[in-house]
Amino acid sequence: MNTDVVVCGAGVGGLAAACALGRLGARVLLLEKQPEIRPVAKGEVFQPGSLRILREWGVRDHLEKAGALRLDRLVARDPDGTARMTLDYGLLPDDGNWLLAHDYPAILRAFTDALPPSVELRRGALVDDLLRNADGRVTGVRLRGGEEVGAALVVAADGISSRLRKSAELGLDRREYPHRLVAMELTEAPSVDPDFSAYVTPRGLRLRYALPGRRVRLYAQVEPEELRGADAEAIDRWVLALVRDTPALAPLQDAVRAAAPHRQTLPVSRALAPQLTVPGLVLVGDSGHIVHPMAAQGMNSAVADAACLAELLGEYGELTAASVDRALPDHDRRRHAELAMVGRTSHNAARMVTDLSWQGRLLGRRALRHTGTNARIRYTVMHNMAGLGAHPLTPLDRLHQIGLLPDPRARQQPVWA
Repeated sequence: MNTDVVVCGAGVGGLAAACALGRLGARVLLLEKQPEIRPVAKGEVFQPGSLRILREWGVRDHLEKAGALRLDRLVARDPDGTARMTLDYGLLPDDGNWLLAHDYPAILRAFTDALPPSVELRRGALVDDLLRNADGRVTGVRLRGGEEVGAALVVAADGISSRLRKSAELGLDRREYPHRLVAMELTEAPSVDPDFSAYVTPRGLRLRYALPGRRVRLYAQVEPEELRGADAEAIDRWVLALVRDTPALAPLQDAVRAAAPHRQTLPVSRALAPQLTVPGLVLVGDSGHIVHPMAAQGMNSAVADAACLAELLGEYGELTAASVDRALPDHDRRRHAELAMVGRTSHNAARMVTDLSWQGRLLGRRALRHTGTNARIRYTVMHNMAGLGAHPLTPLDRLHQIGLLPDPRARQQPVWA
C-alpha cells in the first residue's frame, strides 16, 4: 500500500507527528508494535509552550476533560521542604502559564482521541526495515510478515533503541548519568502542593508532583545497584532512609512503603543525534534526543519536533518526495540548534541537584541559591524551560548565577520580557 506519511511508534512523539501532519490533510499511517497502551512512568508534565500547540491540535481539551492537573510552580527545595528556588509560572504570559500533569497512558489516549480523520492507527504492527530507491532515498517501510508501505515521508518515533535510526545509519551521541531514578506511583496519598517539587538532599534528587485521582508521582535518585535484588526488609529500610533524609516526604511514608514493591528503576541518559534527517526520513522524540527528566523537557521536545516538521512541510505545499526533501534539511538545522539548548538546560538543571561530588554539591547549591534570589535570571530560566523562546544565559549571567559577581539587575525582569 501507499500513503503520504508513515509514522513508526505511537508514543507521544509519534502521536504528535500524526496529529500535526494529519492536520495538514496528509494521509498518515501510524504503526505501533505494542497491541495496547502500557503503563510507564515517563512523560507526564507538559510545559506552557507545548500547551499552546496542544490547544490548537485539540489535545489539551481531551487532557483537561480527563482530569489533568494544573501545576503552578517548579520548586527546588531543601529536604525539610523550604523553597530554595521557585519558578512561578503565573508570571509568564497568559494562556498556558502553568504546567499540566497526567499519567502517560492518559496522555496517549488524549492524543489518540484528537487524531484527525486522515490518520489510521494500527497497533500490533512491527516495522522490520526501511525501503529505499536506487538512489538510497527512504521510500517507506517493510513490516514483519512482508507487507510493504510506500510513503513520501517516514517518521521514526520508535524510541531510544530506534530500529529505524540504526537502519538509516544515523548515530546517537548518548551519555549515561552515573545514577538511576526509582519511579513510584503513590495511591490514596495525602494531598501535596500543586507544584513540581525537586528536593535537594545529601543522597541526590527527590522529585514529586500530583497526579489526578489522589495520586502522587515520586522519583528518587539511587546508585545503579542500590536496590538490585533487595528483599522486603531491605526495601523497608530504604523507605525509612528516604524519609529520614527528606523529612518533607514524611506524610507520604505509608504511601511510599505501599508503592515501593511496584517501583520502576529507570536508567537516565542524555543524547542528541548528530543528524536528525536523511532524504525521506526524520527522527522525532526519543529516537533522536533524550534529556534528564529533572527539567520536564523530554515529552515537550517531541511535541516541538512535530510542530516544527508540520510547519515547514506546510510551507512547501503538497506533500511529495521532492517537497519533503526540501523541507527536511531546514527542519534538521532549526531543531538541532533548539534541541542542543534544551539539552544544555536540562543537563545543567539536573547537575545542580544530582551531582554528589563535593565540587558538584558546592557549585550546584550555590547556583540554586543565587538563581533563586535573582529575579532576572530566574525568569530567563523559567521562560526557556517553558518552551516560549530561547534566551540563553551569557557567560556573565553564569558568573552571577554562582555568586562570583554581583548582579545590579538582579531585582529586575529581563528587558525582553
